Amino acid sequence: MNTGKFTASELMEMENRFGAHNYHPLPVVLEEGKGVFVYDVENKEYYDFLSAYSAVNQGHCHPKIINALVEQAKRLTLTSRAFYNNRLGKYEQFVTQYFGYEKILPMNTGAEAVETAIKLCRKWSYEKKGLAENSAQIVVCEGNFHGRTTTIVSFSIDPSAYDNYGPFTPGFIVIPYNDADALEQVLANNPNVAGFLVEPIQGEAGVFVPDDGYLKKCYEICRRHNVLFIADEVQTGIARTGRLLACDYEDVHPDVLILGKALSGGTYPVSAVLSSAEIMDVIRPGQHGSTFGGNPVAASVGIAALEVIRDENLAENAFLLGKIFREEMEKYCQKSSIASLVRGKGLLNAVVINNSTQEDLAWDVCIRLSENGLLAKPTHNNIIRFAPPLVITEKQLRECIEIIQKTLDSFV
Repeated sequence: MNTGKFTASELMEMENRFGAHNYHPLPVVLEEGKGVFVYDVENKEYYDFLSAYSAVNQGHCHPKIINALVEQAKRLTLTSRAFYNNRLGKYEQFVTQYFGYEKILPMNTGAEAVETAIKLCRKWSYEKKGLAENSAQIVVCEGNFHGRTTTIVSFSIDPSAYDNYGPFTPGFIVIPYNDADALEQVLANNPNVAGFLVEPIQGEAGVFVPDDGYLKKCYEICRRHNVLFIADEVQTGIARTGRLLACDYEDVHPDVLILGKALSGGTYPVSAVLSSAEIMDVIRPGQHGSTFGGNPVAASVGIAALEVIRDENLAENAFLLGKIFREEMEKYCQKSSIASLVRGKGLLNAVVINNSTQEDLAWDVCIRLSENGLLAKPTHNNIIRFAPPLVITEKQLRECIEIIQKTLDSFV
């Protein structure tokens, strides 16, 4: 076995040989990150315009977050929830006050948090709303992406997510996204609906931004029908869209809020479900849990990560720089035969690629972007997401816009 330094080709081959082929990564091998930059094994520098799907909002290896991780790891890493620890209560108080909720249930990954919200919603509907046992239904939207568990893919409409994973979990109703009337119709005709699970912006679907007022209308419809409004802000939350939460644009305070990814700044798996005491208290000891959920390292990292968002004004930065990105790319799209549309909020944006003459054009664009020092990834074949760490400066952003436009020009 090679005990020295491996080449990029050798490292990629090791993943292909020994790992499951459940991802299709760009052919770059990264070994270091700092701020908005990542570096490969040959020390080539790239702008990171994926941010680990918005997990690294605070920038790679933010010193405050890393310090919190290291210092806590030296003292105590895990107790399980069989005992109290000296970090969890402080974290729970900090996070609930930070987002304006009464209770938090800490988990690790985004999918775990979504599963937790589903269980919470169903349990609330039986014990508080009074639905008959096993009758509760949850409304979700076409184009959704909430994770990869069996239950979650049960309500996906993406064949690559659900093919050959059945039998599937029942209890979900799928309606069109960005259609409040469709939600009203379902709730008016189905008394067994317990909750409405929605992404304020559909990230995996290609940064699909709903019409202004959509979330507010849906929230009010849920209020009228005593249905929980559940916002999955795993990808859109923590300042990514130019507000602390994407729901803040419409002054919507979800009954149940799901967070993950940037809740740790990308250094550690940390997720959470937040709600009121009235809803959260239906879960009692022994009815839900996680060995690692709420561990001392996660608690320490979570506080530091949120302090960075607040103290460095990252939501404000995302709002301002996002406007610049879309303005410049809109002007470009008007004259481009390759890029047809830009959309997004804050620093969560996507460019739609016209691949009518070349099926894999978006992939090829991303390959050439990487050659030009910028990393991004396509979704749904012809859409490229652009989501840099929120610590990016205007100067850096404009440099990246130039890289993107010059790269697109090279395909004309």
